Amino acid sequence: MAQVDGSAFFKIGYGLYVVTTHDGRRDNGMICNTVVQVTGSPARLAVTISKSNYTHDTVRRTGKMNVCTIAETAAFPLFELYGFRSGRDADKLAGVEVTRSENGLAVIAHDCNSFFSLEVESYVDLDTHGMFVCRVVEAKTLSDAPTMTYAYYHANVKPKPAAGRKKGFVCEICGYVYEGDELPPDFVCPICKHPASDFRPLE
Repeated sequence: MAQVDGSAFFKIGYGLYVVTTHDGRRDNGMICNTVVQVTGSPARLAVTISKSNYTHDTVRRTGKMNVCTIAETAAFPLFELYGFRSGRDADKLAGVEVTRSENGLAVIAHDCNSFFSLEVESYVDLDTHGMFVCRVVEAKTLSDAPTMTYAYYHANVKPKPAAGRKKGFVCEICGYVYEGDELPPDFVCPICKHPASDFRPLE
């Protein structure tokens, strides 16, 4: 029987993005690595978001979002801010300096090299995730800095494990490493939102 080698997914190239929304009360943002251009004319992007993310529910309700492309100049605190907490519980953009696109949503200009303002045209239910197929209504280049890839993030941005630390678990979907002797059974990956069952012990 054919098997699925989780490590094969690490070979697929991914960019990293901050998806921004507004829930009617406040701005919100999340880290996303599943953004792809699907047509050029008219310009469309597909953005896939875990249903466990607050952003998923906000986009379903409002029908719009911004996608800000993270540059290699961004530092780890950006990922802590937008990737390690939920917008249900935290005001992630409190005190963050942002600009606004024509749709009124936040643009994270200081750590990103471009942004796209999107209007949802259709939705595909993918069980644990939802894919939003969107029309691009505004796009702008913000800098010439190279786009950060997931591989670059792991090699150059994400802090390395403490010296001598050998115990931990790696997410087979996105490569996130949880350091510790035991992985809590209710743990959810802060990057891709997959459950503890998708983690394997570090070798």
